[in-house]
Amino acid sequence: MSSHPVSLDAALADIDTVFNGFASPGETGCERCFRPEETAYLRTPYTRVPAELVGRFFFKVPDHFEDHAAVMRRLLPQAAHATAEGTLDGIGRGNPGLSRVDWRAWPAQQAAAVEAFVHAWWQHVLTTPEPPYPVHDVFETCAMILGAMAPLLDEWDVHPIADAHLVRCADTWLYDLITDHSPFHWWYHDDAEPVIAEIQSWLARNAPSRLRAANEPDLATRAELLALPYDERWAHPYWTSPSATN
Repeated sequence: MSSHPVSLDAALADIDTVFNGFASPGETGCERCFRPEETAYLRTPYTRVPAELVGRFFFKVPDHFEDHAAVMRRLLPQAAHATAEGTLDGIGRGNPGLSRVDWRAWPAQQAAAVEAFVHAWWQHVLTTPEPPYPVHDVFETCAMILGAMAPLLDEWDVHPIADAHLVRCADTWLYDLITDHSPFHWWYHDDAEPVIAEIQSWLARNAPSRLRAANEPDLATRAELLALPYDERWAHPYWTSPSATN
């Protein structure tokens, strides 16, 4: 079961409270990407940033700002709400700003608010039949922000909606994982191989029974194959069975 029971509404309320009034007072921003009147929002607290501009700021690399961490704190209330609502353009198409800052080194209340929000968003998506973003994009975004995938996998409880999302993710991931490649487009850490092994192991151990219960026997078998050494995986009779060619 999840060890992060905070609801998404409660996590968003905490983000609003903890990061209320933040700004980056000396921010100049990238003059090629942003007009002076756009960058001025980052220096000005208690003012809403236009929604389109939140996404443009949030996915820019750190060297576009004088103080990237301060910019992230300035944007967090609006960015978190937009993420939860499905209106933040860029999820699944780039590295979110929070994955580029050491938010765990922020004061304890701030770091706790960020972590609680990420877990609450993930838990909310797992129990939402049709979330606004593809579940595999949400998983990767959350993993990038946390710097780890294991906590998200640990929270993937058995539930009909969560299992339906597991089917979609397995269908997306197994094509790469069966060949020991990463299915994640934005995971730029140096530890790609351990991460691949970690998710292969989790899928091989936890997914087959859930996939079969969801009437996905082929996905279940391919998930089981991840437990085998590479050569044994490809020598398995599954690949010459009729179901494998359908």
